[in-house]
Amino acid sequence: MKLKLEFSGGLDTLFNNIKFHEVDIPTEKTTITCSTLIKWARDNLLAERPELFMKGDTVRPGILVLINDSDWELCGSEEADIVEGDNIVFISTLHGG
Repeated sequence: MKLKLEFSGGLDTLFNNIKFHEVDIPTEKTTITCSTLIKWARDNLLAERPELFMKGDTVRPGILVLINDSDWELCGSEEADIVEGDNIVFISTLHGG
């Protein structure tokens, strides 16, 4: 399943300083959940400090997730369906001072 992922607001530093990723997730299903995608990104793309990206089985509070420019909370959050060609953006709203 080919997807486009974007990590913004400083999250790119956790993903080898790469902001945009075009990925191909191995699956025989036509949809996956956002939860599955988050775990796949942790296991396959995340280079360091997983505690800054995830808390438990989901993203940390303060990280916005957009699925095709829509807030994932409107789509079902972790259970939102992801399909081939979707664009998922992760934006950190947490900044040090």
